[in-house]
Amino acid sequence: MIDGQRILLVDDHELVRASLRVLLEKLSPTAQVIGEASNGREAVRLVRLFNPDLVIMDLNMPELNGIEATRQIMDFNPAIRVLALSMHDEPHGVEQMLRAGASGYVLKQSPVSELTAALAAAIDRRVYLSPRIAGSLVHDYLRWSSPQSSPKRTNGDGHRSAFTALSRREREVLQLLAEGKTSKEIGAVLHVGVKTVESHRGQIMTKLNLRSIAQLTKYAVREGITSC
Repeated sequence: MIDGQRILLVDDHELVRASLRVLLEKLSPTAQVIGEASNGREAVRLVRLFNPDLVIMDLNMPELNGIEATRQIMDFNPAIRVLALSMHDEPHGVEQMLRAGASGYVLKQSPVSELTAALAAAIDRRVYLSPRIAGSLVHDYLRWSSPQSSPKRTNGDGHRSAFTALSRREREVLQLLAEGKTSKEIGAVLHVGVKTVESHRGQIMTKLNLRSIAQLTKYAVREGITSC
């Protein structure tokens, strides 16, 4: 099933990564965990360094979330399979993860058999969704495709979704702002100047019609960009 696969584990909880490593070793003695990352930015760096076959990716992580990390991984090498493993089942997050290029989405509370099936599907380049996720997606699709639904989708409070309104770099800045980093700290993380960060912040506020960092933080949490 996963024999011979080179796997990267990405989760901000060390215990989760350790448990996954043990499980993968039981599933296949020839599968190799080539690295671990505790946030999306580190995951992207390790993918570029090791070019794994498979990445098991959490969604809500500091510095760079799993959705943005998956987008960047797919930009680097579309042949890499990314399997989302999360405790969150909101249809919006699932949809964005699949749009980013994930091969499947499994809930952390699922039985091991579901993870095993998802891994097999990813290796075969098929898409796997936990049954509960699939049901939620169908319900969400039917709701938004009904004649009464609005043609311009928002995040539920009247604001446009960050995944359609903002550029990739603006979403990165939004997450770091919501996590309490200063413009100087964000510049250091993204390797840009303070003025560039402040320009991005202004564009974000304008596009989302938000007026304070507190509003940005609340919005980012609601959108699933950060869990802070």
